[in-house]
Amino acid sequence: MVYDRGVAAKQFVEIEGRRLALTNLEKPLYPGFSKAQVIDYYVRIAPVLLPHLKDRPVTLKRYPDGVEGSFFYEKNAPKFTPEWVETFDVPRRAGGKAIRYILINNPATLVWSANLANLEIHPFLHRVPRIEEPASIVFDLDPGEGTDVLNCAEVAFLIRELFENWKLQSVAKVSGSRGLQMYLPLNTPVTYDVTRPLAKAVAEHMEREHPDQVVAKMTKAMRPGKVFIDWSQNSDFKTTVSAYSLRAKRREPFVSMPVDWDELKSAVKRRDAARLQFSPEAVLKRVAKEGDGFAPVLSLKQRLPKGLVEKLKA
Repeated sequence: MVYDRGVAAKQFVEIEGRRLALTNLEKPLYPGFSKAQVIDYYVRIAPVLLPHLKDRPVTLKRYPDGVEGSFFYEKNAPKFTPEWVETFDVPRRAGGKAIRYILINNPATLVWSANLANLEIHPFLHRVPRIEEPASIVFDLDPGEGTDVLNCAEVAFLIRELFENWKLQSVAKVSGSRGLQMYLPLNTPVTYDVTRPLAKAVAEHMEREHPDQVVAKMTKAMRPGKVFIDWSQNSDFKTTVSAYSLRAKRREPFVSMPVDWDELKSAVKRRDAARLQFSPEAVLKRVAKEGDGFAPVLSLKQRLPKGLVEKLKA
């Protein structure tokens, strides 16, 4: 299903037996990049994107007037959500009515979501119904003022080395904005009560060992010239942008794209941050050639050695 800027404002499509009405297809959601093109990208990237969304509740981030307009987050499935869209009720921490999250488990739901101008897809680290068990640990590396994604890559190598000392493998992706995200795949029984303290201990260890490069505290005043390791994403109420999701942080439709360690090393060596920016077409061409570079996050099974938090604090 391919679109261009010349299509009609409204179009009906059938996907896996579901008939969807697509509206305002010519509306630019990025300058020079229409809603039709957004939908087309998500249709074409679906084979590698959907496995990373399977059974994960998602928070929608909708831009009805495009990236230059206002946006809003939507956790509860809208009242007009079709009956065929899968959802899952998650209890609220403070009590009250559960949040009915959407599950983007098939191409039809993905297209329906994109038609809502949901540019960014933010899943949880867990899968339903085991909402207390994260499948990975994630570190969101956020560049402070005066730093960029290359500084984030340098910090990622330091964290990777620490993991390798424990015989653990990690995977990276650019955020599609300014930073980088590192994943430690687990895919073994573990709870947030274990992964969150460990993530915090890793970030604080990095801050102690590399105080000129790293900050682990949330205080923004401490971030200029350093990379903030956001460990707080490892909570059962936090989401992180998905691999292969579009981002809406800039006028260009960059993608949150998996990158390998050699690629990061080359970009750092050349001091070329542009090598770590990926357009939708560049992503589609690369995936067609190389497949899913983020596949280890789904398949790699790793167990955390005991006593790591205590060792990091020693």
